[in-house]
Amino acid sequence: MKIGIIGTGYVGLPTGVGLAELGNEVICIDKDEEKIRALKSGKVTIFEDGLEELFLKNIQNNKLKFTASMEEGVRDADVVIIAVGTPPHPVTKEADMKYIYAAAEELAKYVSGYTVVATKSTVPVGTGDEIENIIRKTNSKADFDVVSLPEFLREGFAVHDFFEPDRIVVGTNSQRASEVIKKLYKPFEDKTDILFVKRKSSETIKYASNAFLAMKIHYINEMADFCEKSGADVFEVAKGMGLDKRIGNRFLNPGPGYGGSCFPKDTNAMAYMGKKYGAQLSLIEATIRGNDLRKTQMALRILNVVKNIKNSKIAVWGLAFKNGTDDIRESPAMQIIDQLIKNNAKLCVYDPKAMDNARKILGNNVEYASSMFETVKDADVLAILTEWEEFGETDLAELKKLMRTTKIVDLRNMLKHKYPKKEGFDYYCIGSN
Repeated sequence: MKIGIIGTGYVGLPTGVGLAELGNEVICIDKDEEKIRALKSGKVTIFEDGLEELFLKNIQNNKLKFTASMEEGVRDADVVIIAVGTPPHPVTKEADMKYIYAAAEELAKYVSGYTVVATKSTVPVGTGDEIENIIRKTNSKADFDVVSLPEFLREGFAVHDFFEPDRIVVGTNSQRASEVIKKLYKPFEDKTDILFVKRKSSETIKYASNAFLAMKIHYINEMADFCEKSGADVFEVAKGMGLDKRIGNRFLNPGPGYGGSCFPKDTNAMAYMGKKYGAQLSLIEATIRGNDLRKTQMALRILNVVKNIKNSKIAVWGLAFKNGTDDIRESPAMQIIDQLIKNNAKLCVYDPKAMDNARKILGNNVEYASSMFETVKDADVLAILTEWEEFGETDLAELKKLMRTTKIVDLRNMLKHKYPKKEGFDYYCIGSN
């Protein structure tokens, strides 16, 4: 099939590479001409484990192309996938739809023959109706259907999730469009559930899923706080909870709060939609408030450890919102660092993948290290803010030699299994004494 994908970010690029690997002719479209030049030259513009190899392979076999021209990308396509950003509105926190609607208006000029227009971006309920109206208004002769194809790609695992999906959700009110999408997803028909639902149901499923997972994270963080005060151990509690098949063990890892490009944005958007439709979503609203507060609480934990140390230096491991990605959008680590900077803390930071992105935000407010151990030299406290595997495998003896004061605030519980207290560290983790 011929596929056009509008947007080359953390959703559009892995989706394009994946569909090309399945044998489709894919052309990815982006207005950023500098990014398109980089992609055409064989440079992957985001970090995702396993992406670069497939990216280069499909460029070489001519299955994957890039363009800044909407006309080139859309004309003669069987399916056009919209994968542009829906950032939160700065005031209301609702999803800002200007990029979606602009893409719909522009693509409408160039559709030829029957075309399925699919929204893979996370969009509010009713967006499909609005896209339909925009395309019809712009090009009354267009032969098309609009479907919802919500993405469920975890950053850091996007390639894996594309080829091994938990489920594929298709929202459509058209049998003709359903047949096209069945053909597109034929390689998955024996591998996973492909759920065909009403378009508005599909648009809701992504928001409902992310809001539920965000609530689960916030719940275990509250349980961690309870365990610290009561003498229980949150790891034992989470294990006991997770053995209940109705609950499951995923998303029961306590930490500094959820972050990234999806959970904060989607919970806020869901709360806004609840108000819009007059539906009470009190659990989601409480989760948002609690998660926002948690970043401040975590920063205070770090500051309290060094409050009596003059000219203290804080070493920070982790800037990305989670391991496996260079994405710092809504990163708890970055939000905690911001709080530390506002309290005049002296910081030296390190992340295996996110340093370049972090520099654009932090500027000269922090010192940057080229390795884990360079970060901790003469530091008074080490704060672990992202769960990169290498952080959990660190040599505690070497760490002890380099630090001025041996204190660790481990907000990801990466070192708990290494018993740092036995090595002479003052060790503070989440949910356990």
